[in-house]
Amino acid sequence: MANIYLAIIFFVILFAKKANLELIELNENNWRLMLKGEWMVEFFAPWCPACKSLSPVWQRFANNADGTGLNIAHVDVTKSPSLSGRFLVTALPTIYHVKEGEFRQYRNSRDGDAFMFYINQKEWQKSEPISQWKNPNSIHMSVLSYFFKLSHLLKDFNTSLQEGYGLPTWGSYALLATATIIVGAGLGLLLVCIVDFLYPAKLSQRQSFLLSEEKSGSAVDDEIVDDINYNNDESDEEDNEEENEEDEGSNESETEVKSDSCGELEDNKIDEAELDSDSNKNDKNKFSNIRRRNNPKETK
Repeated sequence: MANIYLAIIFFVILFAKKANLELIELNENNWRLMLKGEWMVEFFAPWCPACKSLSPVWQRFANNADGTGLNIAHVDVTKSPSLSGRFLVTALPTIYHVKEGEFRQYRNSRDGDAFMFYINQKEWQKSEPISQWKNPNSIHMSVLSYFFKLSHLLKDFNTSLQEGYGLPTWGSYALLATATIIVGAGLGLLLVCIVDFLYPAKLSQRQSFLLSEEKSGSAVDDEIVDDINYNNDESDEEDNEEENEEDEGSNESETEVKSDSCGELEDNKIDEAELDSDSNKNDKNKFSNIRRRNNPKETK
């Protein structure tokens, strides 16, 4: 009886090891294996609750796919952060179907039967592969993967500063910010030197640049002179207009004075004429009175 139990335990352990061998673990070094053949790849993290619940289902799917030519793999994003950037993994777990270098994201139900139905019925043909712009094997996605890896290294370095050296949080962040500024300034200076070395500026170009600056300066001076002349002309015109207005005003005042004097002369003439008539009348009356006195017969 004890031998039977030992045999059962042995077969269980052997089967578990075989099952574990069916699930391929991909990382930053061997991920290009998926470019050949047909693959189903899961991106997970040990701390993700949804990934933990999917883990046994994914393991059974790997066991059921044995002998079909389908490769079942998973990627731990905490160990391979560059792959999460290369595949633009923004949610966990994320599943990709890969067929001869064509990548499609799996968006159906997450159970063993749905996975097998997706493969056996070739449901993946109903969805379009991701564009070349987002292809993980492209050059720009490779560059992006290095940035993700660099961010992961900086995170580990920050953790080691706080836990290993006892720096406070603000001290580690200040140190990282200072190092980033220094490294960025050095890389910028190095880039400028490389560009000047590969594409040196010619003397003729520099001279032409100086000439263009001189021409622009002379043009600005000419514009300033033109503006000054224009302003002087405008001021002269305004002065002439004011003088003309003053002359017109003086002429009008003279004409008014003349008209007033003419009116006064006429009035004086009228008054003199009236005075002459009155004097003539008085003289006639006086003469008639004298005649009457001298000739009493006329009075009778």
